[in-house]
Amino acid sequence: MTSRSVEEHSAEVQRLLAPLLAPTVEDVAVTEALGRVLGADVRSPLDLPLFRNSQMDGFAVAAASLTGVPVTLPVTETIAAGPAEPAPLAPGSAVRIMTGAVIPAGADAVVPVEDTDATKDMVTIRVSRRAGEYVREAGTDVRTGDLLLATGTALAARHLSLFAAVGLATVPVLRRPRAAVIATGAELVRAGEPLRPGQIYESNSVALAASLTANGADVVFVERSDDDLAVFDEILRRATASADLVVTSGGVSMGDFEVVREVLTPLGGWFGHTTMQPGGPQGLAEIDGVPVLNFPGNPVSTMVSFEVFVKPLLRRAAGLPAVPLEELVLTEPITSIQGRRQFLRGRRVDGGVALESGPGSHLVGALARADVLIDIPENVTTMKAGDNVRVWPL
Repeated sequence: MTSRSVEEHSAEVQRLLAPLLAPTVEDVAVTEALGRVLGADVRSPLDLPLFRNSQMDGFAVAAASLTGVPVTLPVTETIAAGPAEPAPLAPGSAVRIMTGAVIPAGADAVVPVEDTDATKDMVTIRVSRRAGEYVREAGTDVRTGDLLLATGTALAARHLSLFAAVGLATVPVLRRPRAAVIATGAELVRAGEPLRPGQIYESNSVALAASLTANGADVVFVERSDDDLAVFDEILRRATASADLVVTSGGVSMGDFEVVREVLTPLGGWFGHTTMQPGGPQGLAEIDGVPVLNFPGNPVSTMVSFEVFVKPLLRRAAGLPAVPLEELVLTEPITSIQGRRQFLRGRRVDGGVALESGPGSHLVGALARADVLIDIPENVTTMKAGDNVRVWPL
């Protein structure tokens, strides 16, 4: 079995995924754009506000008519929010107006209703107002042609509100890679089903699908396969037909019943060992032009493999910001294996990072409690409390 360093295997994964890293822009409905990343600048097709309108329920007047308040004016019209083309304001009069309604020509101020005493036809205004008060002028928020949001913006609810407010039905976003997940193993049972002796609940497809989604992919296919070669081959063909990227778990080591290795090796797949723990056995292939990444089946190995080899590239493909590595201070000594790059589970504590568990690749409880991977280089066998260590945020 050939062996690679983590850096060497990362380079091979990047080479295989290179077509996914070239940004592709597609238009999607604004209602479907939450969390997507803009693939182009978006400019406004119109002004906001679109027309002069009232900021308050009250009375639209000419400010010059309010000298010597209190003053009583005739009320000539009532204007509600909605389609309207009000007549110009007659000099020395007022119109009753609702929030958001069109302000008639000749009016330049709005007096809030609480500053007035009114009947149906007359209003007494007790407080003077300057021209422009409580008037929303057209274009004071957004002008036609203004840059609304720039390329690379990850869209939140407030951004979608803006797009809808200027009448945009679709926006250009970076296309998300379509991903497929296949978990393998005759011992695997779907959650909720009864277990027989020797069976375990399958978690890798759940973890991989969630990780892919969280880092910018659209998961379009999730299946489980037993150790039958024909069954796995059939599932794989359906996966590559529907996705831009396939990720598998299990079946990659050198023992018997390694279904993924046995099917993909004759098709040109590479299988070998990386100098990392957990996640040593790895594989990769290209089937019908679709990259297929093959991770070991132990749950922690699967997740660490994703974090190290896929997450950085996938986030780049989706236009999402990178998750930077950090340096923290160890709060306890650590021993490691010469020639193995260890990714230990850790958690942030006051003053640094503590080890959450041992190196076992089955310790899913410890992985759930961890919030970082502690990265111990291949040539390091011991580290002391107080040493700086590189960590990968989870």
